Formats: sequence, C-alpha cells, structure tokens
Amino acid sequence: MISRFRQLLRSDLESPEIERQFGKGWLSGVAALVLAISGFLLVICLRFPAWFTVPEIRTLYAKPIFHLVLHVWLIAAFVVAIISLVLRQKKALGFTALFFVVLATTLGGSRSEAEVAGNSPIFFGMDWFVLNVIFTGLLFVPVELLFPRRRGQELFRIEWREDLFYYLVSSMMVQCLTYVSLWPALQLTAHTHWSGLRAAVSSQPVWLQFFEIMFLTDLVQYWLHRAFHRFPWLWNFHAVHHSAKVMDWMSGARMHFLEIIVLRGTTIIPMYLFGYGETALHFYIFYVYLHSTFIHANVGWNFSRLGKWIVTPRFHHWHHGIEPEAVDVNFAIHFPGLDRLFGTYHLPKDQWPEGYGISGHPVPSGYWRQFLYPFRKK
Repeated sequence: MISRFRQLLRSDLESPEIERQFGKGWLSGVAALVLAISGFLLVICLRFPAWFTVPEIRTLYAKPIFHLVLHVWLIAAFVVAIISLVLRQKKALGFTALFFVVLATTLGGSRSEAEVAGNSPIFFGMDWFVLNVIFTGLLFVPVELLFPRRRGQELFRIEWREDLFYYLVSSMMVQCLTYVSLWPALQLTAHTHWSGLRAAVSSQPVWLQFFEIMFLTDLVQYWLHRAFHRFPWLWNFHAVHHSAKVMDWMSGARMHFLEIIVLRGTTIIPMYLFGYGETALHFYIFYVYLHSTFIHANVGWNFSRLGKWIVTPRFHHWHHGIEPEAVDVNFAIHFPGLDRLFGTYHLPKDQWPEGYGISGHPVPSGYWRQFLYPFRKK
C-alpha cells in the first residue's frame, strides 16, 4: 500500500505540463507538500535538538519568533493543501501534505519541547537540510523558470530524487564531513610555526583576503580536479558527479561522499595554513556555496564579458558536456584563466553542450548503487 501511494505521489509530482497549469492545483499541491514536510522536520528538530540540529542554528529554537514562524508555516501548509484538494483531480499531493501537517501537530507543532535536555557529542543536520533546500530552491528555481537554458525542462526531472537524497546525506552528515575535512588543515597548522606570516595575512583588507582565498583554493582544486579525471581509480569516484544527465540547481549536490571529504579536506588547507581571517573565510564559504549551485543551474545567460574572468554556468556546463570535445576541459572552479594557462580551456562562442553525462552512461542510477560504483570491478 505504501509503495502504491509513493507511485501515486511521484506521478502527481511529475505530471505532464497540461496538468501543471495555473489553476489546476499542482502549484498549490507542491507548495503545500514542501511546507508540510519541512514543517514536520522542524518539529522533529524542536523535540530532539541535541540529535538533529547543528549548534550554530540550535540557539534559534529558544526564540519566540521561531515558534511563531513555524506555527504560521504549518497553518499555511494546511490551507494550501486544502486549495490543492479543491482544485486538483489527483489528490496525492494534497493528502500527503495534510498527513505531514497532522503528524507535526500531533507531535506538538510549534509548541513542541525538547525530549532530552543538553547537547549530544554526535548530531545530524536535519535543520541544515531544510534550510539548505528551501534557501537554494527559493533562490534558483525562479531564476531557472524565468531564464532557462533548456526551456521545458521539468522541475521534477529525471533522477531528481537521487539528487535530493544527496542533499539530505551531505546535510545530515555535516558534523562528520566538517570534522574529517578540517582535520588535515588543523594538523598542518598545529605543526607549522608561521605566526608572523599568519598575522600579516590576517591583517590584510578582507576583500584582498577573499580574492587570495579564491585563487589559492582554485589553484589547488584545479590540479586535484584534473587528477580525478586523469587517474582511473580517482575517476571512478568523480564519475558519480559527472553521471548527471540534467543540469540544474540540484545537480551539483551529486558527489560521492568520499570525494567530498578529499575535495574539501584539500582545498581547506591553504585557508588555515596561511592564517586567513574568520570574516574572509565566512564570506568565501558563503560565496562558494552559492556559486557552486549557480554554475550547475539551468540558466541560459552567456556572461560573455564576465565569463573571461569568472567561471559561469556556460563554462562549467561544457565541463559536464557529453560531446567528445568536452572531455577533460574547464577544470577551474573560480578563474577560467587557469584553464587558459594550462591548456584545458574550451568555450565555443555562444555555444552550449547538446547533452550531459558520460558517454554510454556507465554509472547506475540510485544513491547506494552510485556509492558502491567506485568499488565494483569494471
């Protein structure tokens, strides 16, 4: 029965265009589902903050404004779900949204209190997952709808569930990823006595530190990225990222768990080793968080002038292109000048790739099959 309802829900989400027109109840159904599920997850965070919240966000739960917003959030989910049920012939979206609203309310809704007081040494970032998806979705979905590279590309396109699950895993495992990624940089920093250099670096203007961090991390990531393409045993991990057949705001989340650790652990080293200031680090992390999503997005802007200096969606889409000329090109993440310098630049004027992925599409679908893919004998 559950499997049958999942199929109905997926069918409703992936409805043909004629059933997604304004006034058909699809938009209200999707909105209700997003509001209801996110509201339910936040109620779980309220009840078990020590286990399912990140410490940086946890302090917000004690503020009255948070409880008020969550209360309005759940009411909005309920109202929009009713609108969808009235307008729509298919009822899966509306009833699923109502189910999560009722479940959240049963657990205490916005008045929920923590079951266990204090902190836990191990936590999972459920609240980070909710904020991550809501924030990037609200930011990039409207842009993709208004200025798409591929018109008619569905919001719930092929393999959207896999990429959403990648969002979930990387968010829930934020503590593990942060600890393991920071460990090499912290060890190198502890065993190098460069106090004078670090003091000089951190005393620079924040804007200068920001661009220095961009250059150093891009230089490190360029060669690491190129190594992931050059050596077969590394490529098996990176192939998971390149297996995406569609480019949009969720595609960048598709990355093997072990590659995330290696990539972050390596690129973080210059930031800590040279002693860049905390403000500059925060600015850079926020920038790369938005920029990495943007360059994967289904956005049709060419950025002809800006693209000479900064990596743009068209530049990075060619890195994911399925054409033979798109193989092993455009490794830079911030500055395309690195590809010009090392002979891997490819950006035909006003052209985009015709398709994405790996020739023959050898990487299987599904998160766990993709997780095991590098370890299977080819």
